[in-house]
Amino acid sequence: MADRSVVDLPPDVGLPFEVFLNGVPQREGEDFQVRGHTLVFERPLAEEGKLGFWRWLSLFLGIAGTYRQNDSVDVVYRRGGQRIVASRLPFRPG
Repeated sequence: MADRSVVDLPPDVGLPFEVFLNGVPQREGEDFQVRGHTLVFERPLAEEGKLGFWRWLSLFLGIAGTYRQNDSVDVVYRRGGQRIVASRLPFRPG
């Protein structure tokens, strides 16, 4: 498993911008680094992925819950004076 994850910013993102991980504000230098037009998180991020038949059935029947890591990266920035939210940006091991 990779020690870090990277997120490519949308092409129209300019300074300043805000970063949220799972709805929690993140701080540059503490939680992530900016390298060019990419965010680098010094920890692995993960998506839950697709549920198989048996997992789906157990959820449907109330036998099990879903407790897998399911991270979401959002970036808030301004474009043309309007506030834009880029939600659920894709990430990859870096």
